[in-house]
Amino acid sequence: MAVATGLTVGGNYVNQPLLDTIAADLGVSQGSAGSLVTVAQVSYGIGLLLVVPLGDLLERRRLLTVLVVLAAAGHVVCALAPTFGVLVVGTAVAGAFSVAAQILVPFAADLAEDGRAGRAVGTVMSGLLVGALLARSVSGALADVSDWHVPYAVVAGGLLVLAVVLHRRLPRSRPVRVGGYLATLASTARLVREEPRLRTRALLGGFGFAGVSVLFATMTFLLAGPRFGLTDSGIGLIALAGAAAAVTASLAGRASDAGRGQWVTGLGAALFLVTWGVLWLSASPWLTSLPVFVLGFLLADLALQAVHVSNQNVVYPLRPDARARLNSAYMTTYFAGGALGSAVGSAAWIRGGWTGVTLAGLSFGVLALLVWVADLRTERAGRRAVSGAAAA
Repeated sequence: MAVATGLTVGGNYVNQPLLDTIAADLGVSQGSAGSLVTVAQVSYGIGLLLVVPLGDLLERRRLLTVLVVLAAAGHVVCALAPTFGVLVVGTAVAGAFSVAAQILVPFAADLAEDGRAGRAVGTVMSGLLVGALLARSVSGALADVSDWHVPYAVVAGGLLVLAVVLHRRLPRSRPVRVGGYLATLASTARLVREEPRLRTRALLGGFGFAGVSVLFATMTFLLAGPRFGLTDSGIGLIALAGAAAAVTASLAGRASDAGRGQWVTGLGAALFLVTWGVLWLSASPWLTSLPVFVLGFLLADLALQAVHVSNQNVVYPLRPDARARLNSAYMTTYFAGGALGSAVGSAAWIRGGWTGVTLAGLSFGVLALLVWVADLRTERAGRRAVSGAAAA
């Protein structure tokens, strides 16, 4: 399941080291090419909102197989795209149906033994992170030896193989009947109204991913520019610096099982602020240092995984019978934040260069830290209410 989530989501990151090459080849501006990151995230968010709740309504093995095939079709469109408009359509289709990964994550929690759900989620999320990292690295390397279409074709082929494997290896699930598709969507909205910690954790994840998406949407232009002059493969290799964050995902899951998830979240939220200080320094007016940039990239991935995995291990236990819908609400907010961050990052790059980008990312980091404080208060208020009810 970890491999499946990695390959499914990894396809959304194929374009990141290729943005400068795509802009030149298809005759569009860097800002337009950067919008591909936003398109992938917006379409992924739509899929989270409209498709992921089906994980509580339909048999999951069959649903996952269909979604993976549809995601592969989107990548085929990208691989054959003769124009930027066609590439945008293919990116949107692939993004919308790659939400199969977000049905796999709560499925893993369902299959885990009692007391080990956090570890299971952390393991699957480690696979997701490694997939995203390898997608960037392999994509850049393939583009250097061929052209930017080839990485999309490779992902499409891998997804078709994955669809066969999932259909044969996953156990059948027993769907929860909640009155049909529209009733399922309505119940997702009701969960948001009824669960205050779902709201705080979703906002926390959204602001955290927004800050990191500011980096994802702009780093290619910085690294390919005159300061660093890296090739597509060189930019892709930078992503391997985040491999250590896969370990963070697993450790965050174990810490959540041990009751220390709240402090892991706080540490991750605080680390966002440090991250942007390091990233600004890496390309400041008096310093151009690739190792410092790599350190900042690593810290961004570490912070995001600490926050994200601990968030999921707070959200899933809220309603164990509605994990797909909880994940839909959480991840929709998460990727809405990512889409916002990508758009803000592209605008900041055009208007303020790298300094503008770092200020935008830092602003999202501050918001994430403030929401964590609010969540801490919400958790304590909930505990007091439970203690008062027990005493009564």
